[in-house]
Amino acid sequence: MLRPVAATDPKTLTRAFTLRTRDGFIETLGPALLTRLTEEAPHVRIHFVEKPDKDSTPLRDGTIDLETGVLGEDIGPEIRAKALFHDRFVTVVREGHPLTRGEVTSARYAAGDHVLVSRRARPQSRIDDLLAEQGLTREITVIVGSFSAALALTRTSDLIATVPEIHTRDLRRGTVVVPLPIVVPEITISLLWHPRLDADPAHRWFRALVHAVCAKRTSDGPETLAKST
Repeated sequence: MLRPVAATDPKTLTRAFTLRTRDGFIETLGPALLTRLTEEAPHVRIHFVEKPDKDSTPLRDGTIDLETGVLGEDIGPEIRAKALFHDRFVTVVREGHPLTRGEVTSARYAAGDHVLVSRRARPQSRIDDLLAEQGLTREITVIVGSFSAALALTRTSDLIATVPEIHTRDLRRGTVVVPLPIVVPEITISLLWHPRLDADPAHRWFRALVHAVCAKRTSDGPETLAKST
């Protein structure tokens, strides 16, 4: 217990890390993370698991090593967190959609048919509250549990999806991003872990690697709007 903590040598480290995250993170940031692992720590394995909620129990009981997400009331008060990147919401439609032509006003946006991403099947979100302040209501015709499902439907229909930009960067191929006509606050995506792993050298190294990959992958800045992605 009194010995200094030995430094971790990634080249010889043999360990598996479990990261719980939402769809979009794996597609956008997973390849870069795997490339770094292959180059720096060839014996390290990573297990991505789906994140259906914000319950901190898996972190407490050691089922997972790390988690990504937006801090909220559902996160346990003891959980450690470090910001990875900021994300903003964008509006996504199919190529040739009416919103790709002319000014996208709040009224035009609200008048379309929308697909909502909600893990708990809630019929509205913060965007609906902001529209209500303008006396507008949007028609939500479909509710799905993932960004990938929302974008798959958007790609082949007139549905409008409003999704986080960075999280869906590699999911939006074949779609068009148009201006979101309302101001929605940015969200901060954080890396979460249990305090018992604070001093674990291998865990600290892996946390730093995830943070570095996210910083590099998201440093390109906002995308150009009204452009096919």
